[in-house]
Amino acid sequence: MTMRRTLFALAGGAVLLSAVGVALAQREYKSGWVWPEPPVVTPAPVDKPGAPPSDATVLFDGTAESLAKNFKNGDKWVVADGVATVKATDIESKDSFGDVQIHVEFATPEKVDPKQTGQGRGNSGVYIMGRYEVQILDSYENKTYFDGQCASLYKQQPPMVNVCRKPGEWQTYDIAFEAPRFAEDGKVLKPAVCTVVHNGVFVQNHFELKGGTYYDQPAKYVKHAEKAPFRLQNHGNPMKFRNIWVRELKPIVGTPPAEKKDGDKKDGE
Repeated sequence: MTMRRTLFALAGGAVLLSAVGVALAQREYKSGWVWPEPPVVTPAPVDKPGAPPSDATVLFDGTAESLAKNFKNGDKWVVADGVATVKATDIESKDSFGDVQIHVEFATPEKVDPKQTGQGRGNSGVYIMGRYEVQILDSYENKTYFDGQCASLYKQQPPMVNVCRKPGEWQTYDIAFEAPRFAEDGKVLKPAVCTVVHNGVFVQNHFELKGGTYYDQPAKYVKHAEKAPFRLQNHGNPMKFRNIWVRELKPIVGTPPAEKKDGDKKDGE
């Protein structure tokens, strides 16, 4: 065999071996899990960002009737032109939630009293399960303690960044909350976890809460029900709210692969 033929033969063999190697490397991995098909949900129209998806439960659609129907004391707030303004009291959802996505749109007062600073300016909050607060505050050029500014998990974790809009401008929260799990004796099996997207920006990323958020004591867990209402706070400021909806979070549950017994053939055998 000439040198040229030898080189061609070696090259051909290398190509064949390479092709076999690629074929082996590209063999599809299959986990063996059997998954149900995820349900189809229609998202908000592209021209209506923040509108509820098709599987959401709308708690405030801009009407006084919806606020009174879905919130305790909802009839106490003032509703006009599709907007609810805080007055006199907190309001609390009549339904209870565990793992949940909460969408809330809010605006701090447009007219700012120069005497109101820090926690006295545009103050409210979303109290998930009545005890875990995502702070609402006018934190636009308004200094306060960092774990009490807007989008903080009150007294536990400041937001990663401050993305507050100017007073009077509409802002959005999308909160993903995983409820804590407790043993019968009250021991925490799994802490609560909270993610917050403020004005489209992640500001809390899967933060594990240390317990309830308190003003006058350290965080601690007290055993409670698997589901509970959430509350919107009256802190004495005429805060505005609109477009409030929730989605229960239900992970897809699959069937794990059957355990292989000794002697069972492996894939490819």
